[in-house]
Amino acid sequence: MKKILLLLVLIYTSVYTQDIPFNCDYNAYLFQYNDVYAIDLASGNSYTVATDVTEGTINAAAYNPTDGFIWGSLSYPAKSIVRIGKDFSTLTFYVDELPTNGRYIGDVSAEGVYYLKGGGTPYYAIDLNPDSDNYGSYITTKDLSKSISIHDWAFNAVDGKLYTVEKKTNILYRIEAESGTVESLGEVPILSGLNYTYGAVYFDASGRFYVSANQTGTIYVIQNVQDLDGTNNMDSNLFAFGPSSSQNDGARCPTAPVPQEDCTNGIDDDGDGLVDCEDPSCSGYAACPVIEAPTSSGNSGGLESNNRLSEQINKRNFDRAKNNYKFDKVSAKRFTKSAKYGKKTSKTGLQLSDFVPLEILNEDHVIESSPIDLLSITNATEIYSVDYMKADEAVASILVLKTDKGVYEHTKYICDRLLGAELISVSTIEIKEQKFIKALIRNIDGSLEFVLSLSAKPINSGTNFEVESHWNLDKYENNVPFYNFQIWSNSLDDLLRLGEEVVRLLDVQKPVTSYNNSTPPTVFVRKGKYHHGKLELQIVNTNRSEAVKFDGGLRATETNTVEYVSSTLDLDGNYITNIEVDAGNLFDIGFRIGDGIATPDDLFMSDGPWGYDDAAPSTMVNVYKVEPNKEEFNDDEFPIERNIELAANTSEYIAAYRALTPKFNPIDLSDYNSLQFKAKGTGALIVRLVKEGVSNWKEQYKTSISLTNELQDYSIPFSEFKSINGNDFEVNDVTSIVFTMLAETGDIETKEMTLQQLRFSTSSTLSVDSFKTEDELNKTFASPNPMESSTTIHFSSQNSERVELVVYSQLGGLVKTMTHEAVKGKNEMKLERTGLSSGLYFCKIKSKRKTYKTIKLLIE
Repeated sequence: MKKILLLLVLIYTSVYTQDIPFNCDYNAYLFQYNDVYAIDLASGNSYTVATDVTEGTINAAAYNPTDGFIWGSLSYPAKSIVRIGKDFSTLTFYVDELPTNGRYIGDVSAEGVYYLKGGGTPYYAIDLNPDSDNYGSYITTKDLSKSISIHDWAFNAVDGKLYTVEKKTNILYRIEAESGTVESLGEVPILSGLNYTYGAVYFDASGRFYVSANQTGTIYVIQNVQDLDGTNNMDSNLFAFGPSSSQNDGARCPTAPVPQEDCTNGIDDDGDGLVDCEDPSCSGYAACPVIEAPTSSGNSGGLESNNRLSEQINKRNFDRAKNNYKFDKVSAKRFTKSAKYGKKTSKTGLQLSDFVPLEILNEDHVIESSPIDLLSITNATEIYSVDYMKADEAVASILVLKTDKGVYEHTKYICDRLLGAELISVSTIEIKEQKFIKALIRNIDGSLEFVLSLSAKPINSGTNFEVESHWNLDKYENNVPFYNFQIWSNSLDDLLRLGEEVVRLLDVQKPVTSYNNSTPPTVFVRKGKYHHGKLELQIVNTNRSEAVKFDGGLRATETNTVEYVSSTLDLDGNYITNIEVDAGNLFDIGFRIGDGIATPDDLFMSDGPWGYDDAAPSTMVNVYKVEPNKEEFNDDEFPIERNIELAANTSEYIAAYRALTPKFNPIDLSDYNSLQFKAKGTGALIVRLVKEGVSNWKEQYKTSISLTNELQDYSIPFSEFKSINGNDFEVNDVTSIVFTMLAETGDIETKEMTLQQLRFSTSSTLSVDSFKTEDELNKTFASPNPMESSTTIHFSSQNSERVELVVYSQLGGLVKTMTHEAVKGKNEMKLERTGLSSGLYFCKIKSKRKTYKTIKLLIE
């Protein structure tokens, strides 16, 4: 064979495109069948960069340091290998000495020799050095000194040796490519007890070895493998959570660095948006805990992701607090394996518990934790949940819900991200060779949970199941019954085990004959919050989209109708973008972002809702209105958004309540000293600050004020709230505020309350100030306006401070400034016309503590 050109088959569009190498870029490339994904090893995120690049399936992918191209072995044409350029055009070489199939392990040495292998001990050497006369041709066949069960290997540029990890044993091997000598370096500690296929492995320039598990997509790292001798300690850890694949192979330039997170410096060193212990690669390093913490109970799960139920869920949580409800895991009924476990039951005898896995997590025991009170407020017709317990802590939970007309309308990852939780990563795991979406969520309390949702619907006249898993709820079929599964765990490996067993148990009852799953979003909101009329979002953009479309529906208050909004958010191709979206007055919002290419991301957020308690038999509510706040809050205040008006006839009581968060999560108010608001109404008003740590409703802390028929300002120091238990009031865990009016005569009375401008304040003064006029106490205004020679600027201040008055012309030019030593209460500043011509001007008071509205001033 003099020239390989006699044997090659060309598949390309032009000579020019064939000559573009990768040249050692930082990405890892994952090949699945004939599609190519770019993977950022630091974050684990991936996105599609090319599809259908060859006619056959690509395996044994490898970066060639001598020509800068990626090479692979093809299933078709038989006995062929392929060179892939940076634009993913291909050039195919036929090598007669290769076997016709089974070539799925490969990498290229620094000298340009492609070592290609299938099962058994034989492996093949092919010359890929472009300076060689035998470029693209067969060199020799050799045998490993030991038969090992592996699925990929990679060259370490530090010592020039091949490394691989064996399936089942999880042993790290070093291989001398030229001789075939296999050296065991011991079991990889982080992989101990796992049974995964490691189909994609990579190196970086420092000799760190990255190993990806096919089934979960978890990327593990082994440090400095060139220094291991089989007796010294091996340093291994989680690194990131990437995509799963049953048919995959990886390629990466071994001399390209991979950014590493320093777990102690407070900086996002590797650019994945996660700092120090937030980053999975820091699990167990420095002061960072190992990612294995207690999970939340199924008893607190299952809240729907739409704008129909915020108030009903709020009422459920309020009733739990009022009735002293606490889920007791110690006294909870245990769920144990029966003789019928894993066996087909009769159609009439099928129970939700038949789908619940047992004895696969090495759990101590399993307890029932079903949130039965969801049946009255959600679209579920049956509910069953369990918690898997180890050392008296929940390490996993499964919530099973039956619905009759469509899928269950809640997923953990849709709601929680705008309430303080974070979506660390989203990718796939594989069950029965089917890709399911998995998410890693950091909860509000800092704990981490891996989450999987799937649903099964009967098909073929009820004889079979079709299993579905989608990120977007509108992908599910409407008006059909579903069995819905929400699974979460503190271990990705346990999540996979639970998911596999759920699918197996479904198959036992009705054979699963089809799957309908979606891909995860490639652009998603990691975290966000609503603050002062704006949604503050952190967007992860794994496929480097330039922009996404924002579509949403929002309600300004609990009693308003939905308004629809749409806009475009510019991301400029950045991986992490922090962006503000103007939302105005907001009670709840559901929205979608997407680039029009991949799966869009859906989110729902509700503020802590208002509600009323009319449980007393004689109580009849006549008026219930929730209105936006019309006045601005100071930056040092904790605002309770939205004003309420409530009127009812009762011979017993009527109460209004406001959760501080949508899920009744406790808030630490230690930075504040009082509750302040404006109010009017009929008679005495009992005010309770409800603490999570107080289980008996009668022992909650309360005080009482007298209302009049005119609005008054109230400032109630925390010291005024008392409990019958006599303990001092600590505000470290307040969940809600409750306002109660009692009928004093025992006859039907009309009770009314209007509450406005509620906030927690740093002030500690007890006061009830008569409300005079809105202009005098609240508005910033000029009088006279229009002015001739002078005017007076009126404003009120809650603090003593120096402020500045700035005056702008209609064109935006600064024409005058004045300073003023403001005092607490009413203030006046005289503004002279000197130097100002007739026209329209804008006056603005600048303060470090409060934002004042701009005054339009007309000079005649």
